[in-house]
Amino acid sequence: MCGRARCTLRADDFPRACHRNNGSVRTVHMDRYRPSYNVSPGSNIPVVRREDGSDGEGVVVHCMKWGLIPSFTKKTDKLDHFKMFNARSESIGEKASFRRLIPKSRCLVAVEGFYEWKKDGSKKQPYYIHFKDGRPLVFAALYDSWENYEGEILYTFTILTTSSSSALGWLHDRMPVIFGDEESSDAWLNGSSSKVDTLLKPYEDPDLVWYPVTPAMGKPSFDGPECINEIKLKTDGNTPISKFFSTKGTKIEADLSPDETSAKVDPAKCVKEEPESKANIPPLSSTKKGEADSKSSVPSFLQGSREKCQMKRDQEELLADSKSNTDETKKPSASPGRKKVKLKSAGDYKQPSVLAYFGKK
Repeated sequence: MCGRARCTLRADDFPRACHRNNGSVRTVHMDRYRPSYNVSPGSNIPVVRREDGSDGEGVVVHCMKWGLIPSFTKKTDKLDHFKMFNARSESIGEKASFRRLIPKSRCLVAVEGFYEWKKDGSKKQPYYIHFKDGRPLVFAALYDSWENYEGEILYTFTILTTSSSSALGWLHDRMPVIFGDEESSDAWLNGSSSKVDTLLKPYEDPDLVWYPVTPAMGKPSFDGPECINEIKLKTDGNTPISKFFSTKGTKIEADLSPDETSAKVDPAKCVKEEPESKANIPPLSSTKKGEADSKSSVPSFLQGSREKCQMKRDQEELLADSKSNTDETKKPSASPGRKKVKLKSAGDYKQPSVLAYFGKK
């Protein structure tokens, strides 16, 4: 589709862009034209159409509103220029809004470029599309007229679209019908209506280029040369912090050698190993007879520490067992016949008053 464009051409540039250098050129309502870098539906844009009753030589540069309002629209209806700012070229021969316009209401729209948005999830990135050599783009369009209660005639137009070219398919599935030479634009403006279908096809030439622009131009109120300034897109650097740390930790463990990994201290152990150089490691001590050879290669100070830990664990287990046995012996035997006595708390005890004392006597 085509919903935004740049149109900053001068009045005399429009017939030249449409290859209408010869013959008479008449202008209509050009005082309504306001050049803009961010044109949207509802704006006044000059179009080039045939002169009424001419033999094809004379043309009119007519400033019309972008967004078709069919002539059969009721005068009481609210005008909506966004409803028909584009028309699918594949179906213009089927819909009544466009079919009756094909024979005598074809026109050309000249702009320097147009904008299209690339959807990336919830985000949209606009791109500016234009010719590499800077010449204007010429679109195929249809126009119509509508009269209001006051007798004022409003001229509006719609831009035809087609399937996207092979080069632009990544950006959008639709694109405007672009005429790249004088022959195609003249055939659309003056040719037979029975042959226009062959003109409505994607533009495949490699001179159509594009680049990303600021997302701020998504607002119709944003205007100026800043709309077409190329920007650099940020690379995908939105990696979650948790993923960063998990990746970093995995990488550190992966870099450890098998020996370093096996030397990691178990948190359950009470021995705290201090980093020492290989030169400070004490010589291996001899082991008891009958021990495995694998244990003989362990340093003596580690064996002593482990033995102490084992002894400490045994003492703790012994103390725990003795404590549990003591607790069991201290438990009073539950006598079913014994009456439970409810002890009074300090709050329940009341000191007798003086009057109560004398009353007893």
